[in-house]
Amino acid sequence: MVLSPTVDRQFRVARAAVFTVFALNGFLLAMWVVHIPVVTDRTGVAKSTLGMFILLMSGAGIVGMRLAGPLADRFGSRTLVGAAACFGSLAVVGPGFATGPFTLALALACFGFGNGALDVSMNTQAVHVERAYRRPIMAAFHALFSGGGLLGSLLGAAALRAGWDVRVTLVVAAVGCVALVLTLVPRLLRETASETAESPGVVASVHATELDAAPLEHDAKVSLGMGDSSGHDVMPTGSDAASTAQSPDRLDRDRSSRARATTSLDARARGRKVLALAVLAFSLLLAEGVAADWSALQLRDHLDADAATAALAFGAFSTTMTVGRFATDRVSHVFGGVAVVRYGSLLAAIGLAVIVVSPWIPLTLLGWALTGLGLAGGIPQIFSAAGNLGSRTAATDMSRVFSVGYLGLLAGPTVIGWLTAVMSLTTAMVVPILAVLLCCAYASVVATPR
Repeated sequence: MVLSPTVDRQFRVARAAVFTVFALNGFLLAMWVVHIPVVTDRTGVAKSTLGMFILLMSGAGIVGMRLAGPLADRFGSRTLVGAAACFGSLAVVGPGFATGPFTLALALACFGFGNGALDVSMNTQAVHVERAYRRPIMAAFHALFSGGGLLGSLLGAAALRAGWDVRVTLVVAAVGCVALVLTLVPRLLRETASETAESPGVVASVHATELDAAPLEHDAKVSLGMGDSSGHDVMPTGSDAASTAQSPDRLDRDRSSRARATTSLDARARGRKVLALAVLAFSLLLAEGVAADWSALQLRDHLDADAATAALAFGAFSTTMTVGRFATDRVSHVFGGVAVVRYGSLLAAIGLAVIVVSPWIPLTLLGWALTGLGLAGGIPQIFSAAGNLGSRTAATDMSRVFSVGYLGLLAGPTVIGWLTAVMSLTTAMVVPILAVLLCCAYASVVATPR
């Protein structure tokens, strides 16, 4: 099928709009992060209390993810992207106006909820755009999220250096983001039920049902006296004709029963696939969370690096991850998503192993760079696979994978923190190594039906 220039332009516009939504999400998160010191000073919240509030924000985000899936399936991801992005844009103002622990906790819960809902809805929209393009483009969307975070951190730092009040900065950011969202939503794709029904998995199940119906029809003919075991039809005569007058209705009932059984089996298989994808997402995001929270400390503690040098560890990781995501789509198009997850996870395991054994700072920085490059493409492939299971509940499937993966992002740093009580931080890196090796071994899970 050759797409018309008008349709091609529609997809290009939708792709640019989704790019911008991903960047906006990263921008909003960065605007909160860079103002954390100011907000904690204004509200008098201790670091330990802030940790609990951030956990509350994460929990609210998981709730938002789980609710967003069914809502996106019912009302469409375009509608939900608009609602969640506007809600998140307005909610980012809350921490700036918080006056104490209670109001800050409430503000962060609202912001986390909006961010979680936006995560699911924008990735669901990204899957629809990727399906329209008929080639991998998911990783580039995630790269734009990182780019938006960088832009937000730079603008937030500039506002702080200029002496702007945090409330003014966040209000300006919120108004600008809401205005941007209102211009982007009409440019997103409006997915339809027929589009979902024509996805590879659904087509495969329909074909399977049709193929199963053929032997069923023959068996029914034989049992009704309309055929023989060789497959030839036998026309009934006399009283036999009367007894078979209702056979078409019976065949319809038998076909419907077989179709329902096939659908039930497909639902169970899809459930297992969603669970497997969720485990992979948990494992990869666990490793990513460990790198984000512990990379600088690992370099400082293991090799006695100063604070400025230790910060380069996360810089090396985040830089190669961002660059890698811009390149992942081309690699996936040539070699497939399974290869991206398998060999990317293997590369991340090698990078983490280098970090564990390295006696030199440059070699450790190389290890963190390899880790970032290896982890760059895995999550986009998993999310894309979750959205292309051939289900009419694609957004719900994605929300389940998202929420479990997000738990890995939270659990990874926490588990490492617990382990440091009984072993060195560097030794504890064996946990993310095992996690990414698991993904390497079971990378075939991300294969999508064709």
